[in-house]
Amino acid sequence: MTSPPRVLIVPGLHDSGPAHWQTWLQARVAGALRVEQQDWHTPDLDRWSARLTEVLTQQPPGPWIVVAHSFGCLALARHLLLHPDSPVQAALLAAPAEPDKFGVSALLPHDRLGVRATLVLSDTDPWMSPGSARRWAGRWGARAVALGDVGHINSDSGFGPWPLAEQWVARQQATPGLLAA
Repeated sequence: MTSPPRVLIVPGLHDSGPAHWQTWLQARVAGALRVEQQDWHTPDLDRWSARLTEVLTQQPPGPWIVVAHSFGCLALARHLLLHPDSPVQAALLAAPAEPDKFGVSALLPHDRLGVRATLVLSDTDPWMSPGSARRWAGRWGARAVALGDVGHINSDSGFGPWPLAEQWVARQQATPGLLAA
Protein backbone atom coordinates (compact mmCIF):
# COMPACT_ATOMS: atom_id res chain seq x y z
CA MET A 1 0.00 0.00 0.00
CA THR A 2 1.31 3.44 -0.92
CA SER A 3 1.68 5.87 1.96
CA PRO A 4 0.15 9.34 1.61
CA PRO A 5 2.35 12.26 0.62
CA ARG A 6 4.35 13.76 3.47
CA VAL A 7 3.97 17.40 4.45
CA LEU A 8 6.74 19.99 4.39
CA ILE A 9 6.20 23.37 6.05
CA VAL A 10 8.11 26.27 4.45
CA PRO A 11 7.88 29.45 6.57
CA GLY A 12 8.64 32.97 5.41
CA LEU A 13 10.89 35.65 6.84
CA HIS A 14 11.56 35.42 10.58
CA ASP A 15 10.12 31.86 10.66
CA SER A 16 6.62 31.09 11.88
CA GLY A 17 6.47 31.46 15.64
CA PRO A 18 4.56 29.35 18.17
CA ALA A 19 1.25 31.21 17.58
CA HIS A 20 1.45 30.97 13.76
CA TRP A 21 -0.89 28.68 11.81
CA GLN A 22 2.07 26.84 10.22
CA THR A 23 3.32 25.79 13.65
CA TRP A 24 -0.22 24.73 14.59
CA LEU A 25 -0.54 22.75 11.35
CA GLN A 26 2.83 21.06 11.79
CA ALA A 27 1.76 19.84 15.23
CA ARG A 28 -1.49 18.43 13.82
CA VAL A 29 -0.10 16.58 10.78
CA ALA A 30 1.74 13.37 11.64
CA GLY A 31 5.27 13.32 10.28
CA ALA A 32 5.22 16.91 9.02
CA LEU A 33 8.64 18.51 8.68
CA ARG A 34 9.69 22.16 8.64
CA VAL A 35 12.43 23.75 6.57
CA GLU A 36 14.81 25.46 8.98
CA GLN A 37 16.75 28.27 7.34
CA GLN A 38 20.24 29.19 8.51
CA ASP A 39 19.29 32.88 8.49
CA TRP A 40 15.61 33.64 8.93
CA HIS A 41 16.17 37.40 8.65
CA THR A 42 17.93 37.58 5.26
CA PRO A 43 15.70 36.84 2.25
CA ASP A 44 18.27 35.12 0.02
CA LEU A 45 16.16 33.27 -2.54
CA ASP A 46 18.87 30.94 -3.80
CA ARG A 47 19.96 29.94 -0.28
CA TRP A 48 16.39 29.43 0.87
CA SER A 49 15.57 27.36 -2.20
CA ALA A 50 18.75 25.31 -1.80
CA ARG A 51 17.87 24.62 1.84
CA LEU A 52 14.40 23.42 0.81
CA THR A 53 16.00 21.13 -1.78
CA GLU A 54 18.44 19.83 0.82
CA VAL A 55 15.63 18.93 3.24
CA LEU A 56 13.76 17.04 0.52
CA THR A 57 16.84 15.11 -0.64
CA GLN A 58 17.71 14.06 2.92
CA GLN A 59 14.37 12.26 3.25
CA PRO A 60 13.38 8.85 1.89
CA PRO A 61 11.93 8.98 -1.63
CA GLY A 62 8.24 9.66 -1.96
CA PRO A 63 5.70 12.36 -2.73
CA TRP A 64 5.47 15.62 -0.80
CA ILE A 65 2.89 18.30 -0.16
CA VAL A 66 4.37 21.71 0.63
CA VAL A 67 2.63 24.34 2.74
CA ALA A 68 4.48 27.62 2.19
CA HIS A 69 3.97 31.14 3.53
CA SER A 70 5.21 34.53 2.33
CA PHE A 71 8.87 34.42 1.20
CA GLY A 72 8.72 30.65 1.64
CA CYS A 73 6.34 30.57 -1.36
CA LEU A 74 9.04 32.21 -3.46
CA ALA A 75 11.65 29.72 -2.24
CA LEU A 76 9.35 26.87 -3.26
CA ALA A 77 8.69 28.39 -6.69
CA ARG A 78 12.45 28.75 -7.23
CA HIS A 79 13.00 25.14 -6.14
CA LEU A 80 10.36 23.92 -8.61
CA LEU A 81 11.95 25.93 -11.43
CA LEU A 82 15.40 24.46 -10.74
CA HIS A 83 14.16 20.92 -10.01
CA PRO A 84 11.43 19.87 -12.45
CA ASP A 85 11.83 16.32 -11.10
CA SER A 86 11.05 17.46 -7.53
CA PRO A 87 9.02 15.04 -5.38
CA VAL A 88 6.64 17.90 -4.57
CA GLN A 89 3.19 17.05 -5.90
CA ALA A 90 1.06 19.83 -4.44
CA ALA A 91 1.57 23.25 -2.89
CA LEU A 92 -0.46 25.54 -0.69
CA LEU A 93 0.95 29.03 -1.25
CA ALA A 94 -0.37 31.28 1.52
CA ALA A 95 0.11 35.04 1.21
CA PRO A 96 3.18 34.99 -1.06
CA ALA A 97 5.57 37.91 -0.71
CA GLU A 98 5.84 40.28 -3.68
CA PRO A 99 8.93 39.18 -5.66
CA ASP A 100 9.63 42.74 -6.81
CA LYS A 101 10.05 43.86 -3.18
CA PHE A 102 13.10 41.57 -3.05
CA GLY A 103 14.30 41.99 -6.64
CA VAL A 104 13.81 38.29 -7.39
CA SER A 105 11.06 38.25 -10.00
CA ALA A 106 13.50 37.21 -12.75
CA LEU A 107 14.58 34.20 -10.65
CA LEU A 108 11.07 32.77 -10.45
CA PRO A 109 9.08 30.72 -12.94
CA HIS A 110 6.75 32.79 -15.08
CA ASP A 111 4.71 29.79 -16.18
CA ARG A 112 3.11 26.73 -14.58
CA LEU A 113 4.84 25.35 -11.51
CA GLY A 114 4.34 21.75 -12.61
CA VAL A 115 2.48 20.83 -9.42
CA ARG A 116 -1.09 21.18 -8.26
CA ALA A 117 -1.15 24.53 -6.45
CA THR A 118 -3.56 26.70 -4.51
CA LEU A 119 -2.58 30.32 -3.82
CA VAL A 120 -4.42 31.89 -0.89
CA LEU A 121 -4.50 35.68 -0.96
CA SER A 122 -5.76 38.58 1.08
CA ASP A 123 -7.29 41.87 -0.04
CA THR A 124 -5.21 43.67 2.61
CA ASP A 125 -1.87 41.85 2.54
CA PRO A 126 0.93 44.43 2.96
CA TRP A 127 3.38 42.05 1.27
CA MET A 128 1.47 41.51 -2.01
CA SER A 129 -1.51 43.22 -3.57
CA PRO A 130 -4.50 41.06 -4.52
CA GLY A 131 -3.98 41.96 -8.19
CA SER A 132 -0.37 40.83 -8.11
CA ALA A 133 -1.31 37.65 -6.22
CA ARG A 134 -3.88 36.81 -8.89
CA ARG A 135 -1.31 37.46 -11.66
CA TRP A 136 1.23 35.13 -10.03
CA ALA A 137 -1.47 32.51 -9.46
CA GLY A 138 -2.33 32.73 -13.16
CA ARG A 139 1.30 32.42 -14.24
CA TRP A 140 1.89 29.49 -11.96
CA GLY A 141 -1.32 27.70 -12.88
CA ALA A 142 -2.48 27.92 -9.26
CA ARG A 143 -6.06 28.09 -8.11
CA ALA A 144 -6.52 31.50 -6.44
CA VAL A 145 -8.56 31.66 -3.24
CA ALA A 146 -9.29 35.14 -1.84
CA LEU A 147 -10.08 35.33 1.88
CA GLY A 148 -10.97 39.04 1.96
CA ASP A 149 -9.65 41.49 4.56
CA VAL A 150 -7.29 39.18 6.45
CA GLY A 151 -3.87 40.89 6.34
CA HIS A 152 -0.80 38.73 5.76
CA ILE A 153 -2.46 35.47 6.88
CA ASN A 154 -0.16 35.17 9.88
CA SER A 155 -0.46 35.25 13.65
CA ASP A 156 -0.45 39.08 13.65
CA SER A 157 -3.65 38.98 11.59
CA GLY A 158 -5.29 36.35 13.80
CA PHE A 159 -4.24 33.14 12.07
CA GLY A 160 -3.25 30.70 14.80
CA PRO A 161 -5.32 27.59 14.15
CA TRP A 162 -6.33 27.61 10.48
CA PRO A 163 -8.71 24.73 9.71
CA LEU A 164 -8.79 25.61 5.99
CA ALA A 165 -5.09 24.71 5.67
CA GLU A 166 -5.57 21.48 7.59
CA GLN A 167 -8.54 20.52 5.40
CA TRP A 168 -6.54 21.25 2.24
CA VAL A 169 -3.70 19.00 3.43
CA ALA A 170 -6.16 16.22 4.34
CA ARG A 171 -7.70 16.37 0.86
CA GLN A 172 -4.28 16.10 -0.76
CA GLN A 173 -3.27 13.16 1.41
CA ALA A 174 -6.57 11.35 0.80
CA THR A 175 -6.14 11.34 -2.96
CA PRO A 176 -2.46 10.69 -3.78
CA GLY A 177 -1.82 10.54 -7.47
CA LEU A 178 -4.98 12.53 -8.17
CA LEU A 179 -4.43 15.57 -6.01
CA ALA A 180 -7.44 17.71 -5.16
CA ALA A 181 -7.64 21.48 -5.50
